Amino acid sequence: MAEPSADERAAQAALESTLAATAAVLPLLVKPRPPRFPAALNERWLAAGKQLRQVWARRQTETSEALRQAVFALYAVALDSRDADCLALGEALASAADRLDHGQPPAQLLTALCAAIECLAEPAGLEHDAFAQRARHFAQRLTQAAELPDAYRRSPLIDRLFVSETEERLTLMREALAALPPDAVRLKAEAAQLAEQAEMIELYGLMHLARGLAGRIGGATDLEHPAIRADLENRLRQLRETLAVLDGG
Repeated sequence: MAEPSADERAAQAALESTLAATAAVLPLLVKPRPPRFPAALNERWLAAGKQLRQVWARRQTETSEALRQAVFALYAVALDSRDADCLALGEALASAADRLDHGQPPAQLLTALCAAIECLAEPAGLEHDAFAQRARHFAQRLTQAAELPDAYRRSPLIDRLFVSETEERLTLMREALAALPPDAVRLKAEAAQLAEQAEMIELYGLMHLARGLAGRIGGATDLEHPAIRADLENRLRQLRETLAVLDGG
């Protein structure tokens, strides 16, 4: 084999030099971003967010004071963060929680609170790459929703659409209960979705009935037990009767 020429040896040396330089740079390129906040602060944020989510999930049975305390515990962490976006979100949550104590809140405010509080489940917490963007989004959304008037005219069109969708959902729930064996997962999921939709358009009576049905079904609930089955059938009947009132019949 012929010896490489001087030009070929020079080219090889240049290539090896380039590869070595690239190898040296690669670790720098993949180096993780340094934390923006102290680890202890982020742990407090995650803990406060978890507590707020738990209180919000039990808001129909918890006092307004419990929700306020959970919100201000999160706000205290926001103050310690000295981060503008974090503070804006904390202030918006505090204002929205305060609005809940002054008349019936608009559905848009409840929706905004649900979305903002659910966002707190992100395991990276303050260190999530999109935290600042999300915080600004939810702060603006909460602020706008909190400024809406307490009362607004119901929309007959929305009510009719809700009735139509709920009739289909109740049919699915009856079929889930009648299946062999009964489909507990489907029945509970449909009831929970019905409760959520009812809350969004401020049909709180229907919301409570649907939540009660969903809460009746646990992992070990025997839907074929006569007493449990009779109770669920009675709850479905109450839902149908309540829906009939809304539908004007």
